[in-house]
Amino acid sequence: MIKISVRGLPRSMDEKTLGELFAAHGRVHGLRMAKDLFSGECKGCAELQMEGHEARAAIAALNGSTQGGDMIRVGLHEEKRGRRR
Repeated sequence: MIKISVRGLPRSMDEKTLGELFAAHGRVHGLRMAKDLFSGECKGCAELQMEGHEARAAIAALNGSTQGGDMIRVGLHEEKRGRRR
């Protein structure tokens, strides 16, 4: 299972639409979208989980594509590391 990071999503994007966009390239096993607490609108980023070869196909097909007038960036998710002191 590979975790994919999506950035630059339009505010109008919802989980269903995003899931369908990626489902064209394989099965989406998990999807988490950052949303505004009050309005419920997309904050522009999301994480998905897909099988390896399907995830790579989705990244290749969707990175740099336009969704709702905005160019999205799709790539492998990188865990944030804690700060060193």
